[in-house]
Formats: sequence, C-alpha cells, structure tokens
Amino acid sequence: MPSKYISLDQGLYDYVLNSSLRESSVLTELRAETATLPLAVMQIAPEQGQFMAMLIKLLGARRAIEVGVYTGYSALAVADALPDDGLLIACDINADTAAIAQRYWQQAGVAHKVDLRLAPAAETLQALLDEGQAGSFDFAFIDADKTGYRDYYELCLALLRPGGLVVVDNVLWGGAVLNTQADDDDTRAIQRFNAQLRDDRRVDLSMLPVADGLSLIRKR
Repeated sequence: MPSKYISLDQGLYDYVLNSSLRESSVLTELRAETATLPLAVMQIAPEQGQFMAMLIKLLGARRAIEVGVYTGYSALAVADALPDDGLLIACDINADTAAIAQRYWQQAGVAHKVDLRLAPAAETLQALLDEGQAGSFDFAFIDADKTGYRDYYELCLALLRPGGLVVVDNVLWGGAVLNTQADDDDTRAIQRFNAQLRDDRRVDLSMLPVADGLSLIRKR
C-alpha cells in the first residue's frame, strides 16, 4: 500500500512555518533568547505553541494547567489564547528559567492570567485537588520529567472536567520509543506511559507526529 505519511525535511518544515506560523513578536523574541541557553532543546516548537492556542480556543477553555514551564513559551501561547479573565496554573521548580518566563509574560500582557507555582508539580496538583478543584479545569499540558508523566497525567485527569483535554509532549522521544532494548529511565517511562494510555478507556486518544510527538487525550 502507498505510504500515508511524508518525511518532513528542513525545506518542507520551513514551508510549514512560512505558510502558517503567526508567531507574535514577543514569542519570537522569547524563542530567540531561549535558543542561546544550554538546554534550548527543551523549548517546544513554534507550530506546537500555535496548535495548542488553537485547541484552547476550540475548547473555549478558561482554566488551564501546565506541568513544566521552562522559559515560558508554551505558557505564553496558552495564556494569550485564554480569555482576559482566564487562569493558567504553571508548575515548575526552576526559579531561574521561570524568571525569564515571567519577564516575557509581563511583556506580552498576560502575566495576570498566569499563576506560577514553584514547587514539585505533583505537590501543586495534589494541593489543587485537596482544595476541592477536581473537575474544574479545561486543559492541561504536560512537558516535564518523563518519569513523572504517569503521576502528572492521573492528577491532571482528576482536575479536568469531562470533555477537557490533556496534551502530552515528547511521546515519540526522538524515535527512541521504538528501541525495545532501551535501558534509560526516560525512554522506558515514555514507552510504559504510551502503552498504558492506549488502553485507558476513561479517555479518547489521538497521538500526532507533531514536533517530538503529541498525545491529545480527551476526558470522557
């Protein structure tokens, strides 16, 4: 049978960006600054941010969660798409990179929508549940330590309303998910997470080959 996909080389990827990316000047500036950092690879792709902003608008989301902020690109894309009285709970543990994020959120005029929680994300999410906020969020984005994915997912799922959406990044892990002999914790964690998610009947699921792989998970 003919292939149902094409390889995305640099030329075609540039075409995608040139034909569809509507990145704000603040997002462009933040992406450029992040590119100078040693761990710049941790930043999401720009088309990914735009895609998540589209999801926020399609959902009519007002309350969102992010697990893993880094320098704030994805949070900025999401917060900008939320209504003016919307809320994004942003979870991270690195004060230095979060300071970069806060500077750009302020510059973009979305800082009032972002509640940054500098603490282990599982603790922050559990605290929200303990406060009685189960089922009160519309959207969650998980892009943090891979060994924590399962716990973050379960906590976010409890916090989401029925019909809410969890988006999980790096589910293809640079292709390493195909390595059945992988012996590193991150790869094994993603492999286990993907396998468990496939059989989770509490949700609807679609894995997309966007950037390093995105799983879209709708709570039933």
